[in-house]
Amino acid sequence: MRAVIPVVDPHLLAQRKRSGVDQYDEMWEGELHMPPCPDYVHQSFEGDLSTYLRNHWGYPKKAQVVQQMNLAHEGAGADWQSDYRIPDFLLVTADRMNINKGSHFEGAPNAVVEIHSPGDEAYEKLPFYRDLAVPEVWIIHRDSKQAEIYVLHGGEYDSVDSDADGWLRSPAANVEMKPTGTGKLAIRVAGNPTTLAELPQY
Repeated sequence: MRAVIPVVDPHLLAQRKRSGVDQYDEMWEGELHMPPCPDYVHQSFEGDLSTYLRNHWGYPKKAQVVQQMNLAHEGAGADWQSDYRIPDFLLVTADRMNINKGSHFEGAPNAVVEIHSPGDEAYEKLPFYRDLAVPEVWIIHRDSKQAEIYVLHGGEYDSVDSDADGWLRSPAANVEMKPTGTGKLAIRVAGNPTTLAELPQY
């Protein structure tokens, strides 16, 4: 169920802050979005996928896999909190780490990853990522592990096609993925079958 509250009660905001659930809140052009906490399946898969990418992409390339980071427009400065999103994680190479402002990132990482839980707003974030000129966006469905990859071409996102065997390759991370059909995601470094894993592990 979707709800719109024109004016948010300050007591509700204070309660969310005390409980810690406000860490997932986003501001969309001055409009507060308050998604629920990710469930266990979401968090388990997110943790395993980020660990896999750190080991097989981040560490070899001296790059960063950053979870739950506020992402704002380049040059937002002190006003960044009026418009930001929080992807499940970001892929950032060393040459782009100047976007790291500590509390938030300003500008485009190499890729953002959204794990789509039913009812969330992953697809609605695509225009924001496009306006930031994020080169690549992954949307992976929490339950089926069906993956979609969008690559920025000419100012718009084009979806990447799977190969004949169902593998979908990320140009940014050079990994391939496909759902196993049993609620897991098969993932491997392209051209290296020894790196194959099925996530989440448990």
